[in-house]
Amino acid sequence: MSSEFFDKVLERIGKIDSASLRNQLKRLSGELSMMETVFRSIQEGVIIVGHAGRLVYANGAAERLLSFDASKMKGKPVIPLFGGADWLEDVDWGKASSSDWSHLLTREIEVAYPERRILSFYAVPMPATEDAAPNALVILRDVTLERDREASALEDERLDAVKTLAASVAHEIGNPLNAIGIHLQLLQRELHGLEESRREQLEGLVDVARAEVGRLDAIITQFLQALRHGKPSLEPGNVLTLIGETLATLRPEIENRRIEVKVASSSKIPNVLLDPGQIKQVFFNLVKNAMEAMPDGGSLEIAISAGDAFLRIDFLDSGIGISEESLGRIFEPYHTTKEKGTGLGLMIVKRIVEAHGGQIEVSSREGRGTRFRILLPLAERRIRKLTDIRRGI
Repeated sequence: MSSEFFDKVLERIGKIDSASLRNQLKRLSGELSMMETVFRSIQEGVIIVGHAGRLVYANGAAERLLSFDASKMKGKPVIPLFGGADWLEDVDWGKASSSDWSHLLTREIEVAYPERRILSFYAVPMPATEDAAPNALVILRDVTLERDREASALEDERLDAVKTLAASVAHEIGNPLNAIGIHLQLLQRELHGLEESRREQLEGLVDVARAEVGRLDAIITQFLQALRHGKPSLEPGNVLTLIGETLATLRPEIENRRIEVKVASSSKIPNVLLDPGQIKQVFFNLVKNAMEAMPDGGSLEIAISAGDAFLRIDFLDSGIGISEESLGRIFEPYHTTKEKGTGLGLMIVKRIVEAHGGQIEVSSREGRGTRFRILLPLAERRIRKLTDIRRGI
């Protein structure tokens, strides 16, 4: 029913018989009910804000997106819902011309409760009428998935840049290493002409140098493998075993730094699908970071527990902690707080964990320590999901 038709009905309401009036009101009630159903069904949030920024109307989608009860909020200021809506505070509610609303551009806000969401919204004026003051119509849309995809694409671009640089650096380092290895072999041959005592002494030094060259070559190879997009070679594995092997490798350095390491786990740790080499690299980097955060000694606790869907591995150190400014950037390439750090270790850790279908979380307090949490999906859980999908088909 158009507004013009409704105006005509109002003009002639005194001349309309009761039966016709009931029919027109019934039609109007039906259309209002249909419009209410439409507003309740759409995915976009619809909010009408009245004088002084008070709530006039909100549909179900708006209630879900901003986590509030419209019936309880009606007539109350909506500013708290938007985390401090300065655009509402500056509105001249006595006017509704386009110039007065020109600053109401599309904006985005991030809400954390009951779950993290990024919401895009825009407001348009609803002109005043004889019976109603000017209102603002606010349309909300959930753009979390879009922004996450954009962030993921940006991270992929950064990773590609790191890969290109890493390949170039590895090539420049690899060539001199190969040359050094060849000359060390030639030097070892020349030692055969020396007397035995002198030869044995120099051969020992050459062997150490060759071993270090081999170690550097292996590090470069592993580094390049970690940066590649190749999928991990998954097989059932026990993280407790891999943590033990990692700690055994780092044992001399742990003891030299006077760090006490405790490993706590439940009685039975289920196997998870993982690439042993890649996951050991994750553990190696996290333990190494923890040690470097405790230059004067400290403690590192590694706790392993299983939930319904994930195996959780916590690395909790008593180190210097991470500042709030750096905490949000620690997984970015080249961002480091270490004097000789490359800013690539945690980026590689994050990439490996996500390639395993897992998640990595970090929390820290300066001067108190840092906790890294790795969540790896349980093998049994993956099988159950596949079964459920097939049944649904």
